[in-house]
Amino acid sequence: MSTTVAGVLLAAGAGSRFGMPKVLAAEGQWLTTAVGALHDGGCDDVVVVLGAALVEVPPPARSVFAEAWADGLSASLRAGLSAVDADYAVVHTVDTPDVGPEVVRRVVAAALSSTSGLARARYEGRPGHPVVIARAHWPDLLGRLRGDEGARPYLAGRDDVVAVECADLASGRDIDVS
Repeated sequence: MSTTVAGVLLAAGAGSRFGMPKVLAAEGQWLTTAVGALHDGGCDDVVVVLGAALVEVPPPARSVFAEAWADGLSASLRAGLSAVDADYAVVHTVDTPDVGPEVVRRVVAAALSSTSGLARARYEGRPGHPVVIARAHWPDLLGRLRGDEGARPYLAGRDDVVAVECADLASGRDIDVS
């Protein structure tokens, strides 16, 4: 039996600081790039979590609507993880448009080869996305999600998260203003 990896793209927010939902940025190019990074980076299934804006997602992705998207990142992550059936989830964000499939592959490989099944991209020492989380962690993670926090508090309290330096491949910069 082979190991399955699903991509969860968080794209539900209103992008208040950005001036519009980021899923619409660059005429949808950020969305297309992020879906391609996950799929070409090794994800068997790619789910795009939508909320503030409903859009057609590029193939081979499928969309899921986060009913409580306005509650923050926790609702988006909960909706995304609940929509996939895989051994690992690659959690990525739509607002890091220079992250490509090479980054995803590197972080997935680190998670698959670790004992914890947890890995996170870093850019010049700064934590970023994508983050890979083995299914064994999902129940505990989902039980801790609150408000506008994603997996950061869960990961921060652990010493078994593999830090994967990716600055040679991308900046990993989260774009918050247009």
